[in-house]
Amino acid sequence: MAYRCERSDARPWSEDQLAELFAEGFPAFVTADREVKRSIGRVREDFAALNLMLVDQGDRPVATGWGIPIAWSGHVDTLPATFAGVLDRAVELFDAGEPADTLVICGAVVHPERKGSGAADALLQELSATAARAGLTRVLAPVRPTRKHLYPLIPIAEYAAWVRADGLPFDPWLRLHVRLGGRVIGIAEEAQTMIGTVAQWQTWTGLALPASGMYVIPQGLSVLAVDTSRDEGVYVEPNIWVRHR
Repeated sequence: MAYRCERSDARPWSEDQLAELFAEGFPAFVTADREVKRSIGRVREDFAALNLMLVDQGDRPVATGWGIPIAWSGHVDTLPATFAGVLDRAVELFDAGEPADTLVICGAVVHPERKGSGAADALLQELSATAARAGLTRVLAPVRPTRKHLYPLIPIAEYAAWVRADGLPFDPWLRLHVRLGGRVIGIAEEAQTMIGTVAQWQTWTGLALPASGMYVIPQGLSVLAVDTSRDEGVYVEPNIWVRHR
């Protein structure tokens, strides 16, 4: 199926269109990363040209994704340790007026009805092509594996190494990146830290959390640590670094 790509801010989208697009997007608790909030507003403003929308022939949004430009040496040990660190690096570079050389694909969502249609492939290819046009010679992605939530007790490095009989990654989202030429170059053990009150976590997860302890939560890639004496839940989520070029 043919898709067309445009900037996400090229035109207004209806609330219904966006609700349908993000119906199976990220879980509600991803907004609880306090460090990300420090730079996310600036990122949306300064790098709007790297926020893309994929539409079908009927002008319906089928996928969206965004990235940010950073400077990177090419060495894995110089990658930001956290997702917030990626955002901060991009903003600091922008404010300093210094050139970037790397696109970091920060997020991608596909309409639930278009999964498996090639929309995800097309979106990643468009993001990569946009990077090339912007003079960004490297493309990275801190991948949030889509099936890891079914195995929250398995260490992320072990999970990332799982492969199918054909040698491709077990995880569908990681597998798509690899099929498009990406390769796993590292693990971000603590990519994001989400913190909230017990009541907030009960709302986000739909679970009763009556006592302190470690909880397996819906859509969680790892476990949630609840401390009722502090009225706090802390969830640390890993990512997998993939390099496309």
